[in-house]
Amino acid sequence: MNTSLEITPLIGWHKSAGANLADFGGFNMPLWYETGVKNEHLAVLKSAGIFDTSHMACINVIGNDSFELINYCFTRNINTLKKGCCIYGAFLNTNGHCIDDAIVYKFSDDFFMICVNAGMGATIAHHLDANKASLDVCIEDLTKKVGKMDIQGINSARILSKVLQNPDIVFNKMPYFSFKGNFDESALGESMVKLLDGTPVLLSRSGYTGEFGFEIFINPDAIVKLWEDILIAGEEFKIIACGLGSRDSLRAGACLPLSHQDIGNWKFLNHPWDFALPYTEDKKSFTKKFIGADSLLSGSNDQFIYPFVGDSLRKVSTGNNTHAIDKNDDIIGKVLTCATDMGISWYKGNIVSLNSNNLPRDLKIKGISCGFVIVSTKLEPGMTLTLKEGKRSINATIVTDIRPDRTARKKLNNFI
Repeated sequence: MNTSLEITPLIGWHKSAGANLADFGGFNMPLWYETGVKNEHLAVLKSAGIFDTSHMACINVIGNDSFELINYCFTRNINTLKKGCCIYGAFLNTNGHCIDDAIVYKFSDDFFMICVNAGMGATIAHHLDANKASLDVCIEDLTKKVGKMDIQGINSARILSKVLQNPDIVFNKMPYFSFKGNFDESALGESMVKLLDGTPVLLSRSGYTGEFGFEIFINPDAIVKLWEDILIAGEEFKIIACGLGSRDSLRAGACLPLSHQDIGNWKFLNHPWDFALPYTEDKKSFTKKFIGADSLLSGSNDQFIYPFVGDSLRKVSTGNNTHAIDKNDDIIGKVLTCATDMGISWYKGNIVSLNSNNLPRDLKIKGISCGFVIVSTKLEPGMTLTLKEGKRSINATIVTDIRPDRTARKKLNNFI
């Protein structure tokens, strides 16, 4: 093991559970456990799974001008962001390339928190500081000061209700991309969320796997107990711990990007996540000024990112040696992500999910490979490509979405 890697407070638990550990963003993280990626993926679709995400970092931005700074540095227009809500977007450099994608949380008009990816806390904090000029704002990098774990799947709320004080109050009026509480007890305020032992948490609902679920921010010293308590509380629902392998396959199936893989060192344009940019109605301009906007609007961009699905569960590796080849046998790009969503299958020319209604009883969900390609030409849904890695190749179809009947956006009342 590389001893220079950072660790999360749950590293001891991961080792005792037989996790397959590897370097992820400079952290020694579990890729999968003895249960395997397939079972971990299916657990989230059928019931619930938990993920260690303490490798991610948080940044507090506090002060009279905190809104102005974030709105200038962040791609999303947060002008209408309400207290207790959060929003997904990206931080770009002046070339319009993505430094990191992130979620911004609004506690008040002068208090925001930003959750960024592994190893990116200092980078984004420095980026904000470099652009604050004379603004009245304090930027605090909380790297290693916050524990984070996520519970994803249709039984998430039922399991959490066993470890929370006043779960009925906590879950009341908690829509998609909202949050309650704070992991800092001195700042809890009105919408406090506490565990049964009184430990404060911030409970967020973004469903980053595409499925219904929650993200839990907590003091690092308390996360091991919470992790174990949730596993006990979820025994009747067959909850299991999940690694980054199933996180990747769930996100790919949900048509969501993997940071620094599907969003990389190219213009943050022509991708499936246009909602992360503040376009005007005609999509010819933006509704605000932000870092990188001028570069996005000027010049040409000959790279396009599209989601694809394979014809079976077979997949290829990613990177420069895996080519996207069109019907004329021309290499037009490469594969950014290729994973297998074990919860979907082809049926009569359409993709169905194990959570789709009225599935035929004899239909066996076997899984389909899926992911994203970056190519040099515009493609339309339904067009086919060959994805080739050496002698290995798979057939792929360009699509606008992948796993149907996802649960992340559904009303919480469906899961209580």
